[in-house]
Amino acid sequence: MRPLRRDAFVSRVYFTDRDLGKQFPARLRAAGLHVEWFFDHFGDATPDAEWLSKAGERGWIVVTHDERIRYKANELAAVVQHRVAMLLVVGHAPYPKLAEHFVRTMARIEAFVASHRPPYIAKVFRPSPKELARRADAPGTVSLWYPPAR
Repeated sequence: MRPLRRDAFVSRVYFTDRDLGKQFPARLRAAGLHVEWFFDHFGDATPDAEWLSKAGERGWIVVTHDERIRYKANELAAVVQHRVAMLLVVGHAPYPKLAEHFVRTMARIEAFVASHRPPYIAKVFRPSPKELARRADAPGTVSLWYPPAR
């Protein structure tokens, strides 16, 4: 994976949830992103609502793979109360592959983050097989998931 230009994006801090393992944040860091890893700040038993509040207070953009978070009342309440910006990585693939697609989608992710004020949960999708067949380095897409569009 080719590193991103350091001046390519606004300096944001991405916080990767424990469910993304070690390889996902390592790949993002290798691409030049500022990444804080869950286990550098919290223990395994830390409740989600607690670390979500800290991430919101610090202005970190949370990156998770937990698709159920929107449906867990206490976690969704923490996202809203602490004005968390959350990106949900969608799809079942090895974490290095998910990280690769995340990095390729950074221009779209940055545009989304710049145009939306927290709290929100956005889904980050990998490119479709059809898009990848046309262009091997195709970016994925980003779409707002919560709050629902009105």
